[in-house]
Amino acid sequence: MSKNSKEQLDSSNTVKDPDEWTTGDEQMTGAQRSYLKTLSDEAGEEFDENLTKAEASKRIDELQQKTGRGLEQGEQRGAGA
Repeated sequence: MSKNSKEQLDSSNTVKDPDEWTTGDEQMTGAQRSYLKTLSDEAGEEFDENLTKAEASKRIDELQQKTGRGLEQGEQRGAGA
C-alpha cells in the first residue's frame, strides 16, 4: 500500500479506535479468538479468552508488533534499523 493510500485510509472513518466501537464491550469474535490464540502461542504469551472485541483488537495489535505477523514489511518492529 502506498503512503498516500495508507494516509487516506487512516483519515477515513473506516479506521476507528476500538475504544469508540459501539460493540467494543461485546465478547470477542471467533475470528479474533482464533488469531489471538495463534499470536499468543507464537509470542509465548498467555492467551486470555475473556477479552472484549475492543480489548482483543488492541491485544492483537500488540502481539503483531511483537511477532511481526500481519504487518507490512516496513511496519515490522525494528525494520530499517
